[in-house]
Amino acid sequence: MSAQDEMTCRELVEVLTDYLEGALAPKDRQRLEEHLDACAYCAEYVQQMRLTIESLGGISEESIAPQKRDELLAAFRGWRER
Repeated sequence: MSAQDEMTCRELVEVLTDYLEGALAPKDRQRLEEHLDACAYCAEYVQQMRLTIESLGGISEESIAPQKRDELLAAFRGWRER
């Protein structure tokens, strides 16, 4: 694979949800997995995301207090501004 075809860390973050949901195109999935083989930081990030989903994936919106739900939504909405 040429350097031009290699996936960057930033690109991995942008397509991670599709990867974890099995919705990533085969070519991009291969690029992502090759990046994970070479980048310990991204491999750790993906593992942390998997553990988070496993731990929190069963929580329903109704089980979260309205104020806490609003705080979480506000935190995620403003993440790019930080």
